[in-house]
Amino acid sequence: MGERKGTNKYYPPDYDPKAGGLNKFLGTHALRERARKIHLGIIIVRFEMPYNIWCEGCNNHIGMGVRYNAEKTKIGMYYTTPLYQFKMKCHLCDNHIVIKTDPANLEYVIVSGARRQENRWDPTQNEQVVPETKETQKRMFDDSMFKLEHGTEDKSSYESSKPRLIHLYNRNECTWADNYSANQRLRQIFRAQNCELKKIDGQNTALLKKSSLDIPLLAETEEDKKMASLLSLKLKPSTDIAQNTELLRKRIIASSSLPTSNFSVKKELKAVKILKETPKKDLGIIKRSSSVSTTPSVSEKKLKLVNLVDYGSGSDSSD
Repeated sequence: MGERKGTNKYYPPDYDPKAGGLNKFLGTHALRERARKIHLGIIIVRFEMPYNIWCEGCNNHIGMGVRYNAEKTKIGMYYTTPLYQFKMKCHLCDNHIVIKTDPANLEYVIVSGARRQENRWDPTQNEQVVPETKETQKRMFDDSMFKLEHGTEDKSSYESSKPRLIHLYNRNECTWADNYSANQRLRQIFRAQNCELKKIDGQNTALLKKSSLDIPLLAETEEDKKMASLLSLKLKPSTDIAQNTELLRKRIIASSSLPTSNFSVKKELKAVKILKETPKKDLGIIKRSSSVSTTPSVSEKKLKLVNLVDYGSGSDSSD
């Protein structure tokens, strides 16, 4: 509405019609603030984004239809059609986006500051109605036989797709015949989804509050659940110092004091059996006289034989 300020019906008492108009008399432009750079050949217009883009300054998505105050500049001519360039500032950062017109291809081209979101596909693959290209139109105008063949192909494609179109029409009529029931089903689905989203949001808020964090949480996936279960198996229950000391003491008491490289219970029982079957006098457990003979007796020989038994490397085949 700013451009209407110069076209009101109020004329000041000192107005002179010889000035050529009210705007010239007041020293203003009819477009007001939009013409503040008109001396540079720039005019401020309301520009609407023609397609989805990615801003190169903040890497955020800007959807088709978002409007900006853009600086419009004439940069050239395509035959008799002027070429215009639009410069605007991203509403999420300080980056400037420059887009120009391309009358040759009936398209807008990004000059700098952004990149187009590529969501292009062949429209014939999803059976869309595709307008004819300029080459096809020209050939149909010049070649009558090509025009006839083209019309025959269109009729055959229509006949082949007619049953599917009838099926889709009938299904649509069956689904939306009762508007109240269809609306009720949709509202029930949305209500359940809303409750689930509120529950997840409450759990995330409680977790962030407990952890004193302020970060966005992503949705939980099956891979995250598997990783968490594997990590929980590796964790051991925490015990205090007293319990650890008691467990260590019991482990030391239960462990054997003998070397455990080749020693076994079977070998120990064998050694005990030999000691029990051998008389004490043969083991040398007797009261010796003061006079010791220089030649070893039979009992001393047996005692040396028993002492030389290697319990760690002995064979169990004699049992």
